[in-house]
Amino acid sequence: MTTNPRAELAGLTAALEEHLNAITNSRGEHDAAIDNAYVAIANAFERYEEALFEVYEEVTPLEVFIDDEDEDEDFDYDFTQED
Repeated sequence: MTTNPRAELAGLTAALEEHLNAITNSRGEHDAAIDNAYVAIANAFERYEEALFEVYEEVTPLEVFIDDEDEDEDFDYDFTQED
């Protein structure tokens, strides 16, 4: 992780764009690309918020939300894991 909030914000923006691309190009219900992009957004957001706090001691008004029903999905929710 970098301590540059602007670089982490760029990573978060890229993750959001990739999520949109995955949805746009979806291959049907339970598409692994969408699931992976979802996790990538959460990971990128966590890195952004950590950098923001480290440099400015500020946070966003957002948090990562995991629906209890999603816990049975077969993708990794370890949002602290590096991509």
